[in-house]
Amino acid sequence: MEYKVISADNHIIEPPHTFTTYLPKEYRDRAPRILRGADGGDGWSFDGKPPVKTFGLNAVAGRPYEDYKASGLTVEEILPGNYDGTAHLKDMDTDGVDAATIYPMASLTGYVLDDRPFGLAILRAYNDWLLDEFCAVNPRRLIGLPLLPVDDGLDVLLAELERVVAKGAKGVFIPYWSETPYYDSYYEPFWTAAEQAPVAVCIHRTMGGKEPPTLATPSPDAAAGINLSGVVQRFFTAVGPFTQLTFTGLFERHPRLKFVDAEVNLGWLRFWIQMMEQEFERQRHWANPPLHTPPSEFVGKNLFVSVLDDFVGFEDAGRDPLVASAAMFSTDYPHSTTLFPKTQQYAAELTRSLDDDRKQAILAGNAVRVFNLA
Repeated sequence: MEYKVISADNHIIEPPHTFTTYLPKEYRDRAPRILRGADGGDGWSFDGKPPVKTFGLNAVAGRPYEDYKASGLTVEEILPGNYDGTAHLKDMDTDGVDAATIYPMASLTGYVLDDRPFGLAILRAYNDWLLDEFCAVNPRRLIGLPLLPVDDGLDVLLAELERVVAKGAKGVFIPYWSETPYYDSYYEPFWTAAEQAPVAVCIHRTMGGKEPPTLATPSPDAAAGINLSGVVQRFFTAVGPFTQLTFTGLFERHPRLKFVDAEVNLGWLRFWIQMMEQEFERQRHWANPPLHTPPSEFVGKNLFVSVLDDFVGFEDAGRDPLVASAAMFSTDYPHSTTLFPKTQQYAAELTRSLDDDRKQAILAGNAVRVFNLA
């Protein structure tokens, strides 16, 4: 299949039957369900109580900006492409998108439930729905990223990686927040297994895990403007993991490993590369990092980002081939920052100043490399 436009960051809303169908029988009587919330919208309940948060900004694709709602939408009010693979493909066809990687939503709760066997069952049920149902409609176009349990023991993590790879996964999701930092040697067997599979390992800015209170977490109790502040701040959250994993030598030890941070855009990357190079040269003699390779050599080889309508970033991609080599275009369907249904218009405008090679790389070629789609 020839790919001309790939979205490296699409999402779903799990359909109502996800857990009642895919959880083991012993858990189905307590399976999470979509219930009506106090605001009149629908949302996922994991404890049988009305949902704290209902569908809203995570499912507004197809609405004009003035009709965006933070919450309060029902299942009937959102596009079927949110939860149905065939409908998702139809929306991609409308938008001129050939393939998309699929990131999660409600199933992320499986990472933070105190009942860990139940939490693990939630993650596995989502993975089965994603790979066996949603993406099975056309797995060459719908590239599901199953959720890996990182805080439940290394054996559990490696077993689920092996299980989803056997189902055809080309990439996997790990939560942004983990109890053990990803640069810790604890994860070395995981990085080895991911590199050998091979599967791309993906995080999504501040999504997943036991997140500490941050300005990136929307709250109805936040001071005016703080929730909007969080929307902007989250675009800069790749700096931490990218810097830590690079300086601790991960990509020198695993030269074929692909690591992605989704929805962080691109405009910061050129400055980050400059700082990494400068400080590596100045500080490495006293800091003695387990790294012998200039950090910039991992950009576009091991480190990748997904990018939306980041005009500054695309200008940088025109100036610097290294920046272009790390960027994967995305539409963020069906979230509030989505380019749908004007993706072709945005793509043309964003890439107007790029040569054909860089344009093709960002719109599709880099994603083909990262997720082994050729």
